Amino acid sequence: MAIMKVIEVLAESEKSWEDATKNAIKKASESVKHIRSAFVQSHSVTVNDGEVSKFRVNVKITFEVN
Repeated sequence: MAIMKVIEVLAESEKSWEDATKNAIKKASESVKHIRSAFVQSHSVTVNDGEVSKFRVNVKITFEVN
């Protein structure tokens, strides 16, 4: 049996929600090892002058604890 832990990460991108999700995983993997999955809990955007400027995601990342 494995012990798993979940953390919540907020990330953003100027390109897309998919890119924001990849940014979340990349940043989390700098300090957390053995990441097993990610669940995008919510999406949002920021708007400037009537245009979408950034895509944001709230991601739950699951990793195995040794």
